[in-house]
Order: sequence, then structure tokens, then C-alpha cells
Amino acid sequence: MDLSKHISSAHKTFSVWKKLPFRERQKFLLKLAEVLEKNKGRYAATITSEMHKPITQSIAEIEKSAGMIKFYATAENVLKPEKIKTEFTVSEVHYDAMGIILGVMPWNFPFWQVLRFAIPAILAGNVVLLKHASICFGSGDEIENAFAEAGFPESVFQNLRIGHDEIREILENPLVRGVSLTGSEKAGGTVAALAGKNIKKSVLELGGSDAFIILEDSAFEKAAKEGPWAKLQNTGQICNAAKRFIVHEKVEKDFVPKFIEEYTSYQPADPMKKDTKLSKMARPDLADDLEKQYKKALKNGAEIILPLERISENEFRPGIILVKEGNPVLQEELFGPLAILMVGKDDEDILKLANDIPFGLGNSVWTRDKKRAQYFIENLESGTVSINKATSSDTRLPFGGAKSSGYGVELSLHALKEFTQIKTVVGNI
Repeated sequence: MDLSKHISSAHKTFSVWKKLPFRERQKFLLKLAEVLEKNKGRYAATITSEMHKPITQSIAEIEKSAGMIKFYATAENVLKPEKIKTEFTVSEVHYDAMGIILGVMPWNFPFWQVLRFAIPAILAGNVVLLKHASICFGSGDEIENAFAEAGFPESVFQNLRIGHDEIREILENPLVRGVSLTGSEKAGGTVAALAGKNIKKSVLELGGSDAFIILEDSAFEKAAKEGPWAKLQNTGQICNAAKRFIVHEKVEKDFVPKFIEEYTSYQPADPMKKDTKLSKMARPDLADDLEKQYKKALKNGAEIILPLERISENEFRPGIILVKEGNPVLQEELFGPLAILMVGKDDEDILKLANDIPFGLGNSVWTRDKKRAQYFIENLESGTVSINKATSSDTRLPFGGAKSSGYGVELSLHALKEFTQIKTVVGNI
């Protein structure tokens, strides 16, 4: 593929697109949301065929994406110049579009991940090149076609059917000004290093090992019902899924049986059927990785609560393991239908267990006590803390991670400024 041709056409479009008023760019977004809603059945079928997400969850992904686009299509213009009071007649802060932004996106949410990065970047006046996961090239093509159907200028959004080797060439091009990556810690480090070497802005949304904390004063019956969904949605292949269920020792005997009862209702089935809640993993090699982690955890003292049973090359009956502090598997992300159960003796112990990992994406705390909730809010090391609800992304609120879960923000009005150049204008006229 001649990448220079795509970069050149993107830059040509950028020179025009950035000059279009914010409100005019928003009109294109409204049309794009309409295209997604009109074609959601076809798009959902593409997602499910490529990475096996249950069809109802694929439809929900398209609907959520359309809702997010509508949010930005009607959002306040936070990029207009800010006037600052000084002794000068002109003191302003401007937010200028940067140029071409590369998106390196994963397979687990083939539309949502791409659009939640691309939409605020494009609304800010940038143009986007997409390097999608290799199993989701069809989804990438559908997104590009959706932009065309909505009437966007050609090359505002381009899907490039390329591999990882071409990322270097793109980021070394001086016309490309930034990169957003959602993926593994290893991939994020590699791309961020390449971006840094070439003086390019980067935003990273990486792995997680989120804690789902159940205190003894909580509505634990509700937590036991929501917990399995928080873990097993998308077959457990979500960065901010609940991965470690940390239970106060005083409620362990009450919570765990109810949790297991709900958890076992998730069994693999045909992803095209509307009542299917759990499906195959996206690729056989990912299933291999999960099985290796399961065996590693057991070798280092983990106890089986429910066995992780492999029934095909990329399909499991979901498992649960009881893990104690110090097990090396706690330093890794379990991406798939395997949950970790831990038991803590008090709030301080539970906080220590929750924070003692490299990641810091999101955590969920279940308690009826506002003071205890505040203790965890102030001390959990993560980008999101959810109280008495499962962790999830919300278009209206910033989404990002701490520690090895990455940096930078997606979603909310904050995301509009991520790929802008802050320009100070000061003096006398």
C-alpha cells in the first residue's frame, strides 16, 4: 500500500476541514449518527461474524456509538477562544486542530473503540487514519463507508488495511501529528516510544484488572447479580471489566453462592441467537493465553471455585479461581471468561489488595456507608471509581486510566482538547 498517497490526501482534506466552523462539523455528525442507526443490523452482523460478540451486544455497541456521536453533535463548543483578564488588550487561549491523527484500535469493540477516539478528534478539526485489528478490517471498511454515506469530505476518515509494521512509517511522516492506541500494555509502550521519538502526541487506553469490591454493609444480592455481567459481557474481553472480586470476609459466605449461581447462567452458545449471553473468544491464540494463565495461577496456589473448561479451540465454560496475595497472575490482565475471587479482612486490607497491581483503569465499590465509600474514592489508584454499580464508560464522563492502564482521556468534552494545540495570543491591538 502506498501510504504516502493516503497521508497526502488526508493532509489536503485537513487544510479545508479545520477551517469549517465547529457547528458545521457537528451537522455532519448528526448525519453519521443517522447512518449508524439505519444500518445497525448490518453493522452488528459484521461485528459478530468477525470477533464472535453475541448479536444483542453487537447491536448495543452500535446504538451506544450512535448515542455518543449525537452527544458530540449537540455539545458545547469548548474549543472557542478563552479570554483571560490581563493588562493587555488581547489575552486569549486558542485550541487549534493538530492535523492527521492515527488510531490503532482493537478488536473487542470494533465500532465503539474506533468512533469514541475518532469523533472528538474529527470534531476538533483533525482528520483520522485508522489501523484496525486484522480480524476487524470489515468493520473498519463499514465505518469508512458510513462517513462517506453521511457526506463527510473524502479522507476525513480513512481505514487502512495494514499491519503493525506500517505504523512506524506513518508516525515518521511529519504530516501525522498524533496517535491514539487502545490495546495491550506492550503495544502501548511500543507505539508511545515511537511517537515520542518522532515528537508526536499520544493517548493510550491499555489493559486493566479492575476490582469489584463488596463490603459487608452493601446490597450484596444486587452486587452478586451485576457482578457476572460486569465480568462476562463480551466474553470477558473488556479492558475495564470486573476482573477481581474482592469480598469482605464477613459477607463471603452470603455473597459467593449467589454470585456463582448467576455466573453459571452464562454458558457459551451461538452468537447469532438473541438469547445468547456468552460466546467464543475472538481468536484461538487468545484462548491459549488465557488457559496458560489459568494453569499458572493454579500452579502458584490458586483454588478452583469453578473450573475453566475449554470446549473448543476458542470457547470456554467460564471459570472462577480463589487467589491469594502474591500470586503472580495478579500482575497480569485476564482477558476472557475467568474471574478472580479474593477475600479481605477489613477496608485497609481490601484497599491494599485492590491497588497492588500494575493497572489502574476502573474499580467498583459496593457499600451503603458514604464515609467508607469516600475512603475508597480518595485512595483507589484508578481512572474511574464506581459506587454501587458496575464500572462502565459513559459518553458524558471522561474515560482513561492510571499507572500502566495508560494516559490521556477519551469521551466527555475533555476529549475534544486531547488532539489540539494550545496557542496563547497576547498583546495590544
